[in-house]
Amino acid sequence: MKSFLHSMLLVLVLCTENDAAEIRKPNVLFIAIDDQNDWIGALGGHPQARTPNIDRLAARGTLFRNAHCNAPLCNPSRTSLMLGLRPSSTGIYGLAPWFRTVPALKDRVTLPQHFKAHGYRTLTCGKIYHAGPGGPEDQAREFDVWGPAGGVGVQPEKKLIGPTPMGDHPAMDWGVFPHQDEDKGDYKIATWTIDQIKSAPADQPFFLATGFFLPHVPCYATQKWFDPIPDDDSVLPLIKPDDRADTPHFSWYLHWKLPEPRLDWLQENHQWRNLVRSYLACTSFVDAQVGRILDAVDAAGIADTTLIVLWSDHGWHLGEKGITGKNSLWERITHVPLIFAGPGVNKGASTDRPAELLDIYPTLIDLCVLTPRNDLEGLSLLPQLRDPNAQRTRPAITTHNQGNHSIRSVRYRYIHYADNSEELYDLEKDPNEWTNLASNPSLNLIKAEHKKWLPRISLPPAPGSANRILTYDQASDEAIWEGTPIKRSDPIPQ
Repeated sequence: MKSFLHSMLLVLVLCTENDAAEIRKPNVLFIAIDDQNDWIGALGGHPQARTPNIDRLAARGTLFRNAHCNAPLCNPSRTSLMLGLRPSSTGIYGLAPWFRTVPALKDRVTLPQHFKAHGYRTLTCGKIYHAGPGGPEDQAREFDVWGPAGGVGVQPEKKLIGPTPMGDHPAMDWGVFPHQDEDKGDYKIATWTIDQIKSAPADQPFFLATGFFLPHVPCYATQKWFDPIPDDDSVLPLIKPDDRADTPHFSWYLHWKLPEPRLDWLQENHQWRNLVRSYLACTSFVDAQVGRILDAVDAAGIADTTLIVLWSDHGWHLGEKGITGKNSLWERITHVPLIFAGPGVNKGASTDRPAELLDIYPTLIDLCVLTPRNDLEGLSLLPQLRDPNAQRTRPAITTHNQGNHSIRSVRYRYIHYADNSEELYDLEKDPNEWTNLASNPSLNLIKAEHKKWLPRISLPPAPGSANRILTYDQASDEAIWEGTPIKRSDPIPQ
């Protein structure tokens, strides 16, 4: 009888513990970095990249070495991730509109909303959405708690580099000036994030989203972040002077007239090295803020119960392909850091399987054992988090405006533009994408294999679309950039 009662008591205790484990889901720390390309130590994208804290996060989790954004621009990329839909399925291609103004997306359940529906306390600070809701009522719909907006923070009294072409945009600035790290927006949002971690209720899991602004322009950093970076041409990325000779003319339309200066301007005004050093310095500064947050997680004793995902919305050109900025479909733009760490994730692992930011939504659902959704276009990365060699059924797809797509597999990149012009690169032999192989008939089967993954849904720009919008009429062979028609004979803006 005693043995029977002991067994029943043990069963009751185990059931109670299992129920508690089921109720208490893991926390989620969701860290976004703006405009961060693959110049991360763990990714080996630049020999002078110093990111010890992001690297240690990769060491305690799984690094996706072949991860790509779904759009090479802030608003469509972040909208895609948070909604679980491709830009071609929403029509969100530009810096506007805010997706809630689109009737078809008005009530779409976002990633944090899905977590809130499952008992999570949702918090955000910095840049998660590109712009987002205005009033308190609208904000409350997206997250429970809103912290500081972040941003660039303290700025010099006037631009450091002088006027830039195509509008002299105030954000086109970079360099060092006397200020303190504590006055920067990213330092403040890291501090706020740390405070939330310290004060988090013990009886409720959190979904805490922190969005860093840097290395987005203007790229300002204090002197200590510049000091370790050589002030010579060894920091400059490799370029090929005639790199655009074998790329379609249509490729210029994707970044036709933008405030980001071309490489020629940087060279003529002796600003190329300064920009590259500023970008690397800002990357190191943001890495330090990530480190402060990781230290807070460890100090709070919640490392074993907190899932951490770190990602960037897209990359940034620093002279490659003759341009700076974003708005392209090449590797420097689409390739981004993506790291998962925490319960249920392999430690010290990495995988070369293609991944998309679109995959974060379903992956977090699986890791936190939430109710699955059948309306997401991403694929869960749980198989690769369990086994880095696990197969994936499709490549990574990036879209910039209607009809322009990049398909990235393990070895190749295929680009298809709205006018049916093409590019194909063998990244194994040509990591800089210097040789367009699209016209090579021996690779027609490779092209066809990639082409079959072009999105079948391809919506026109959503109502209210603005800023960096490109449309194309196949019948008239006319492209329109931000409302202005482009003729094939028009000179490329410089």
